[in-house]
Amino acid sequence: MRKAGIHDSPWRRPPPDLALAQDEVHVWRAPLDLAAEQVRALQRTLTLDERERADRFHFPKDRRHFVVARGVLRDILGRTLGEEPDELRFRYSAFGKPALTHEFGGERLRFSLAHSQGLALYAVTLGREIGIDLEYVRPDLADEQIAERFFSRREVDVLRALAKDVRKLAFFNCWTRKEAYVKARGEGLSLPLDQFDVSLAPGEPAALVSTQGDPQEASRWSLQEIAPGPGYVAALAVQVHAWGLKRWQWKVR
Repeated sequence: MRKAGIHDSPWRRPPPDLALAQDEVHVWRAPLDLAAEQVRALQRTLTLDERERADRFHFPKDRRHFVVARGVLRDILGRTLGEEPDELRFRYSAFGKPALTHEFGGERLRFSLAHSQGLALYAVTLGREIGIDLEYVRPDLADEQIAERFFSRREVDVLRALAKDVRKLAFFNCWTRKEAYVKARGEGLSLPLDQFDVSLAPGEPAALVSTQGDPQEASRWSLQEIAPGPGYVAALAVQVHAWGLKRWQWKVR
């Protein structure tokens, strides 16, 4: 089956009266390469601190992508909350995970973002932790030595048992699912990637298979593969089950 392209269903324009239900997860897809006037408009919604962070990037393209990624995040959260994007304020955990301040419902609304090669994904939900990861498929990264360094023993064995023509996809399935779970947990590098197992074989449902130290941990999470477009692999990790997914295509308003 052909993966969804940038303008294909199921990525739809959000309705004007966008609402986020308690049992929903919204995933947004957005391009990072925008016209100069659109970049400037998004930049005006950023705080001074965010603009200073953008200025630290050496290459202009990286600065623009940071501005757009952050500006789109503000726009998405503003639409969801009915707030002006430039009014939103963020706080950060000890591991750097961003959240809205309490005055903007940061104790309930959770979000995660990822970007790669000019494309960004954003996940938003209520009352549960969430993580999303997106990777552009680069054959030079799908290396067995990298897998042995970061993947669990079980995952490496599964990868080696697969046919060579599907190992690259399996590698990125594994990588994005692990990163999505780590981002949802919000513990950074203190959660080693080789201490838990995810599914990775192409065609196999995304799942957190097992975790070391807590046999019940895997049952508390659901993983889902996301098809962002040709050349990309993505995964979503959501705390607890029984939620519905809506996919929105972001566009400049």
